[in-house]
Amino acid sequence: MGSLGWEMAMLVLGASALSMAIFAMPLTPYSGANASSSNNGPSQGLLEALWEALNNRSFLLLTAGFYVCGFQLAFVTVHMPAYLRDLGFDPWLGTWSIAVIGLCNVIGSYVAGIVSGKYSKSLVLGIIYFVRALSIVVFMLLPTSTFSVLGFSVLLGLFWLATVPPTSGLIAVLFGTRYMALLYGVVFLSHQIGSFCGVLLGGVLYEMNGSYDVVWWLSAVLALIASILHWPIKEQPVQRLAAA
Repeated sequence: MGSLGWEMAMLVLGASALSMAIFAMPLTPYSGANASSSNNGPSQGLLEALWEALNNRSFLLLTAGFYVCGFQLAFVTVHMPAYLRDLGFDPWLGTWSIAVIGLCNVIGSYVAGIVSGKYSKSLVLGIIYFVRALSIVVFMLLPTSTFSVLGFSVLLGLFWLATVPPTSGLIAVLFGTRYMALLYGVVFLSHQIGSFCGVLLGGVLYEMNGSYDVVWWLSAVLALIASILHWPIKEQPVQRLAAA
């Protein structure tokens, strides 16, 4: 953006998004439509699958937790640079903070996928949200410095989208893979609503209080609540699959 302007940066971003669609096309033979029925149980329609999920407590708890994930991620992504600028730091620190989060996210998401395949996925999610809450609390209590910002960015990045592998894995365990895209889409919709609220509240509360502190503490509280919500999740197939 500094070299070419935001218009060219958006074009580059658009080209990257287009490449995702192109590279996804060869994956269509592996879609749910071609999945064997061995792990999907009796035949089920789309609306039946949706109704089954919306009446499942574990699915609703998972959906609520993903709302918190979206709230935190979008708030930090949008408001972190402005927060640091208000504290008197140079703009480069805000940029590096987001970049470090993105880099560490690659590592964290990969490791979360491996760990989720070996241990309880709901337990992994509970730990992730608890660490997020703890990291925000420590970040707010410590004196803000370049070191604390980058250290917080590393820790938050490691647990950034580490929620995705255990979340999607839980959906497959609970309901099978036939309507995996639909059901994960419902959970992800909650994530995006949380993202909207995180960005909006960040701006509204800043205008009201002249500070982002309230939203930071709210993010920590929500993360703690999300951690607690994942403990009652039953990591077992629904009755339809268990009977099969």
